Amino acid sequence: MPPIPFASRLLFAAAWCVGRLPLALQQRLGDALGRFAHRRGTREARVARRNLELVAAAPHDVARDEAIAGILRATGRNAFETLRIWTRPRADNLALVAAVSGETHLAAALAAGRGVILAAPHYGNLELVIEAMAARGPFTLVYRVPESRIGDGFLRLARGGENITLVPAEGNAMRPLWKALKAGGVAGITPDQQPKLGAGEFAPFFGKPALTLSLVPRLAERSGAAVLFAYAERRGDGRFELRFEPADPAIGGADIAAATAAMNAGVEAIARRDFRQYQWTYKRFTLRPPGSGEIDPYGPECR
Repeated sequence: MPPIPFASRLLFAAAWCVGRLPLALQQRLGDALGRFAHRRGTREARVARRNLELVAAAPHDVARDEAIAGILRATGRNAFETLRIWTRPRADNLALVAAVSGETHLAAALAAGRGVILAAPHYGNLELVIEAMAARGPFTLVYRVPESRIGDGFLRLARGGENITLVPAEGNAMRPLWKALKAGGVAGITPDQQPKLGAGEFAPFFGKPALTLSLVPRLAERSGAAVLFAYAERRGDGRFELRFEPADPAIGGADIAAATAAMNAGVEAIARRDFRQYQWTYKRFTLRPPGSGEIDPYGPECR
């Protein structure tokens, strides 16, 4: 990988200062940031509103506005908690985990010896999942490379801790993932990011076609690795429960349409646990099926 720019190190130093604040203060600041975004109608607020309209969630105006307010507060908290996780020792981060559910599923998948594909959607705090897995042993993580060199350098500093191997989400990502799985290791992939055209399949997500990453199903089919969903769900006391859940076996099947639909159904079930904790500020539906006549549903008001 290329060297990390000096500007990335400066940015990380600034993040370190914020990450060292007390947790209670970080969470209050996150709530305040969310209230500000809601009150000012920021881009994140507009995208969240449009997403809820697209998936027909909270159909009444008052209910939808309340849902958006909760989403933005959770998003604000997640931002500050992420800076904390990126800049503190792993032992401090793991103290945020109050409980672990489904650990037997992970143990059984590892014992099978064919490797484990961890599908970790953007729900709760993704970074805490990464830290927890790296504390258990080598963890190979696919990540989307930021457009700027500075952003990429910062992300590599933030996520490149002990036991973590970062794999750019590019055309040759399959090779290092295959190698990790053949060795019986764990590969982490976010299943709910919109890929480029040609790198995925359109599959239903909350009843609407969404271009869906095909890397997880294809890798599962070819490697025979078990697929588990993993997420760190925020609890009412401000700490998290780390959860592992077996995925639908169809995700590893030869029918790519059925596989991507099953994967989206799994992500949707997780998102429905607590709508506030899912990444509704992300433009999930910008690319539309070719020949459908549909256009980008977000429009200039969400830029």
